[in-house]
Amino acid sequence: MKRFDLIDGMRGYFLVFMLINHLVFAGGLWLMEINHRQFAFVEDAQGFVFLSGLLIGMVYARKMMKYGYEAGRDMIWSRALELYKYAMGLVIAVLFFRMVIPHAPYIWYNWLGMTSFDDPLRLAAIATFLFQPTFMDILPQYIVYMVFAPILVKLCLDGKWAYVMAGSLLVWMAGQLGLQQLFTAPVNELVKGADEQGIRVSFNLFGWQLVFYSALVMGAMTAQNKIAWTKIFSPERSWIAKAALLVCLFFVPLRIATAWNLMPEFMLGKFSTMEIRADFGPVYLINFLAVGVGLTWLIIAGPKHHNPLVQKAAAGVIWVLSLKFLQLLGRHSLQVYVWHVAIVYSIYYLDGRTAELNQLEKTLIALAGVALLSLPALWREREKWIGDRQKTAGA
Repeated sequence: MKRFDLIDGMRGYFLVFMLINHLVFAGGLWLMEINHRQFAFVEDAQGFVFLSGLLIGMVYARKMMKYGYEAGRDMIWSRALELYKYAMGLVIAVLFFRMVIPHAPYIWYNWLGMTSFDDPLRLAAIATFLFQPTFMDILPQYIVYMVFAPILVKLCLDGKWAYVMAGSLLVWMAGQLGLQQLFTAPVNELVKGADEQGIRVSFNLFGWQLVFYSALVMGAMTAQNKIAWTKIFSPERSWIAKAALLVCLFFVPLRIATAWNLMPEFMLGKFSTMEIRADFGPVYLINFLAVGVGLTWLIIAGPKHHNPLVQKAAAGVIWVLSLKFLQLLGRHSLQVYVWHVAIVYSIYYLDGRTAELNQLEKTLIALAGVALLSLPALWREREKWIGDRQKTAGA
């Protein structure tokens, strides 16, 4: 199996659960309660951003080594421009349907506010990523990170990856201290609209950039063959997996307590300052690091480990990530992500226009939404499927 196949499978996995977690029904959806985020401070968005940064480092470091810095930089910025077009096209499409579909402004109000085509200030805020409608917020941060990606990839190629990581950690710390508010507070007043919403974002760019750029460094180092993954994550170094498991087990009861509102108030005040999701706080950072290290060891070293239970666990994870459906989604993750937003808005509108659905109906709608995720991927690979069908017919 190619190295990218498992990465595609993992991105597809994150996209599926991202869709399920973004579905909003009156009365809730039981499928959201069987997600891994109920047992760890690790969510699909973190994995999606991390894998995006990893691939940027792996792919464009090779291109820079082959074609030079300027060519690699232009390729990254061209990709960022493509993403920007998708992001703006998605907003335009949603605002168009908000204008023509009955009751859409009321149903989508919590997600869009009073945003419309006749509000130039709000449109300018959207165009500059200061105002991000609900569930349209991953692409903007991805685009911003890609603007700075070329120089960081170049630094990694020049052997200065440690400076990149040190700088990223300092920016992350600035995000935890709220230093970005020196800029965002006055700008918020400038772009505040009639609905009293100014800057609206779900992710603190200062905090979440650590996820993307740490992965970028790993990807660039991998492209140069400077990281011996099989040597680091070898069956003999099972202590790595054990340490990661201990960290994960430490967070399980804490996550359950916060998910079900079981944490005592005298603990909640202190704990909540450390687990701010929007800032990618220390709790999320440490838990994500532990899960990432443990999962990497299991995939690389697990199949060769002497313990049959570890082998079976590794085989199970690899089997899931090898599912053709997930890999199909992962190969076209950008288009699938954009399409998933359309599905989420459509289902939310449907739920708002009908009487409260029962759990069976919600489950069937959710599964239909997962199946529909594949449409843009199938369309982009239509020549492959048509070609295979023609070969079969010819045979």
